[in-house]
Amino acid sequence: MRETLKKTARWTITISFITFILAAIFTVASTLSLQGVSFTVGLAIVLVIVLIGIFFDMIGIAATAADETPFHAMASKRINGARHSIRIIRNADRFASFCNDVIGDISGIVSGTAAALVITQLALRFQWGEASMNESISSIVLTSIIAALTVGGKAMGKTFAIHNSKDIIFGVGKMLSFLERNFHIVIIKENKGKTAQKNMKRK
Repeated sequence: MRETLKKTARWTITISFITFILAAIFTVASTLSLQGVSFTVGLAIVLVIVLIGIFFDMIGIAATAADETPFHAMASKRINGARHSIRIIRNADRFASFCNDVIGDISGIVSGTAAALVITQLALRFQWGEASMNESISSIVLTSIIAALTVGGKAMGKTFAIHNSKDIIFGVGKMLSFLERNFHIVIIKENKGKTAQKNMKRK
């Protein structure tokens, strides 16, 4: 019990730190990219941020829905990405937490901030007065559209992820394999102790 609490505490601190760094990067990047751009380009950037959140939410759901059994046969044949897919599924709780809670929530917050910047630029372009009715209406409409796209997109993504979890995770597994093989970047480590323990229980 105490060991579990220690691991949970370490994971909580780690994920909070990662969230802080990524939120700062996302915010700075979106703010800089929106400087001086047209309203259309600004909307496109906001849409990209929303799509990033939907995409990662879908991957997180797929990780929790996928079954590792089909990947064992693939791994025995040394099919690229199979071992990494198994790693994702065995760490589905943390992987989903990162995709859904970290990237997903950051995307939601940053898209709202980016939308506010787009509205401000629109107000400056048309020289609306301070707290004008046009700015208020534009802000409400754009915020509502972003919220609807985010919720609707995630709902559709969840359904797709549940029914296509194997293909989605295999695709992510191949990407992780590529990063590890070519750039020596290990996103999810293979927990050999955990694997051996599971094999002993099966026997």
